[in-house]
Amino acid sequence: MPRPTPLSGFPEFLPSGRIVEQRVLASLADTFELHGFASIETRAVETMESLTRKGEIDKEVYVVRRLHAEPHAADELGLHFDLTVPFARYVLENAGRLVFPFRRYQIQKAWRGERPQEGRYREFLQADIDIVGQDALAAHHDVELPLVTLEALEKLHRDFRVPPVQMSVNNRQLSEGFYLGLGAEDPMAVLQRVDKLDKIGPAAVAELLRGIGLSPAAAQLCLDLATIRSEDESFVERVQALGVEHPLLEAGLASLAQVVRTAAALVPGRLVADLKIARGLDYYTGTVYETSMLGFESLGSISSGGRYDSLASDGRTTYPGVGLSIGVSRILVPLIGKGTLAASRPVPTCVLVALDNEEMRFEAMATAAQLRARGISTEVAPSADRFGKQIRYADRRGIPFVWFATGEVKDIRSGAQVAADPASWLPPEADLRPCVVRSSLA
Repeated sequence: MPRPTPLSGFPEFLPSGRIVEQRVLASLADTFELHGFASIETRAVETMESLTRKGEIDKEVYVVRRLHAEPHAADELGLHFDLTVPFARYVLENAGRLVFPFRRYQIQKAWRGERPQEGRYREFLQADIDIVGQDALAAHHDVELPLVTLEALEKLHRDFRVPPVQMSVNNRQLSEGFYLGLGAEDPMAVLQRVDKLDKIGPAAVAELLRGIGLSPAAAQLCLDLATIRSEDESFVERVQALGVEHPLLEAGLASLAQVVRTAAALVPGRLVADLKIARGLDYYTGTVYETSMLGFESLGSISSGGRYDSLASDGRTTYPGVGLSIGVSRILVPLIGKGTLAASRPVPTCVLVALDNEEMRFEAMATAAQLRARGISTEVAPSADRFGKQIRYADRRGIPFVWFATGEVKDIRSGAQVAADPASWLPPEADLRPCVVRSSLA
């Protein structure tokens, strides 16, 4: 069989990278659970109707079809492209058994059929948190969610030296109210074009805005709004100075000011008002968030989300919510691929029990069992080769210690060898488990 060619857009890690990913996922889950979020997992597929009913994403969905289905069978199922749509369905199906506000986190893969590039993949891992209410959800959750997310990302920076982040925040009511105040007939169309600002630049956006009926002056005001950015509430006066009025604009300004004011007091400099943030999906109705990793801004937003007041509804009851998604693959694939982050060793094994001969294998297995019973990852040498060869095997695997039948253990990095009892010996804490390290060249 010829060597297979890697499939573009479907990243896979070597064992060292997988250890990094597992440590990061455990850290995220730990932070979420500290704040009372319960873990759920949803199925990989959703109906095409639910996947395509919100936003312009139908061309990105991977359709799922049975191999032996009828030739002209309708495409009914697709792989979920994010975790929000399946979560909305989950809430509707289980509403009678959930306690609201319901706090959930979900760490799972998603799939999009877009062009692969750095930071964008066809199969990727996300970590989402949401708070969902029944008929109403208090505004203070719009502040709570970004603070929890920033705490989770700060823990990655502190514990694993993942680069620090800064979160940008806007409010859809603010933007849409501003556009309505300008006389725009379709504020969502304006929003979707402003959302392209970073990709195509202000001149091209202004042309797009004129193409949907805005006057040159109105298009310029939309661009002026998008340039406003501040770490405090000063953005309110700057928006008001543009001279546009609308009740929805005022509501959005008040809501965003509350988020920025609270964050400035608790995590100064980590969250900024940035009025060009749009979030193109149309289910967002209030606060919206995007997050950049400092030094890696070219990756785009590594965490995003917002308030949605009408994503989930059964016709009688509405379940409003606010959520944020962390793009785990977007963060880790470039950092691991470039060697910025790695594991201190590529295997969990701390000790290799050496063999004098094959007749000693049972005794070696008993020694390994004693060490494992005390939480020390241990394996037995695959063959009773010369000790030098067994030590080289451990070295190639990244295993730091070799245990001999004489009751001695050798640190193969330093060469130190001491007497040891498998019922009491412990390795240094730093060697017990592989840890995440950052390249000194990064």
